Amino acid sequence: MSSASDTTAVTNLIAKYAELVDAGDFAGVGALFADGAFGASGGSVKGGAAVEQLLRGMVITYEDGTPRTHHVTTNIAVEFEGAETALARSYFTVFQAVSELPLQPIVAGRYRDRFERVDGQWRFAERDVHMQLIGDMSRHLRVPPSAP
Repeated sequence: MSSASDTTAVTNLIAKYAELVDAGDFAGVGALFADGAFGASGGSVKGGAAVEQLLRGMVITYEDGTPRTHHVTTNIAVEFEGAETALARSYFTVFQAVSELPLQPIVAGRYRDRFERVDGQWRFAERDVHMQLIGDMSRHLRVPPSAP
């Protein structure tokens, strides 16, 4: 049976992902997916080192070491499948501001996450990113995104 503290732990992982990406801490994001998979329409990777390498190769960072983004995650719904597995759905909007681009939303979409409890701790098992509304991402990603 899940508890409010389980829901909080899962929700905190969702928030931690946004914080780490916005800080440019791709090693930290990789640690969140140490045994998990991270994917989008272009395919997926598994494991912390692969997730870190993917983000370092794809996300543009600036002089301050960050991608100059602000991820906002909303409409979080968490459902438990027994005591050791949880599914979550959420929306995301990414804002960016750089010297040649005023603050604006650059992409919005949905996350579909699966979490597992291992040794009493919740962790990402899988994240599937669905980009739905794509704006000017030219200063965020080195490769152009593809919308479903």
